[in-house]
Amino acid sequence: MIQIEKAKKKDAPLIVPMVMEAMNLECCQWFAGPNHTLDDFERLMTRLITMENSQYSYCNTLVAVEYGEGGLRTLVGCCISYDGARLHLLRKAFVAEAMATFGIDYSDMEDETTAGELYIDSLCVCAQYRGRGIASQLLEATVEKGRKLGLPVGLLVDNGNPKAERLYARLGFEVMGVASWGGHKMRRMRKR
Repeated sequence: MIQIEKAKKKDAPLIVPMVMEAMNLECCQWFAGPNHTLDDFERLMTRLITMENSQYSYCNTLVAVEYGEGGLRTLVGCCISYDGARLHLLRKAFVAEAMATFGIDYSDMEDETTAGELYIDSLCVCAQYRGRGIASQLLEATVEKGRKLGLPVGLLVDNGNPKAERLYARLGFEVMGVASWGGHKMRRMRKR
């Protein structure tokens, strides 16, 4: 049985590969630049997830957990979301870490969200668990989180990911416009 719960700091090494998959590995490499590897980016993301004041923080993350025999806890999915009004404050950690790690200044990066929405930054379910409704469970829990904050839920979906866009549409998200993020063309969607 799958349970949706708040992530723990110790979950960071398990969350990172899912976040990188959600971001798209080409996008991760784009952020790392030509002189660094995906392993470098993975280490950066691990640091960001363990921080409390980062957009990728475990504090902003819901996880899908499967409990097995003897209480074995297996992370099978994650959804990172935060109040769009906090983007600039939360992004400071990414900008500082990217500068220190890659020597690249992302302080002028375009905003992917705005005040007035709970923004889904990253959503991923491990490949072997897909097709079981876990992404829907994570999205529904995130919509509930938004409802409690009095915020509609928004996200960006890569134009090259029509399967994800169909899932979002099935759950009541509508295309609100276009955007670009991490070198990719995206659609901006918001829950009705």
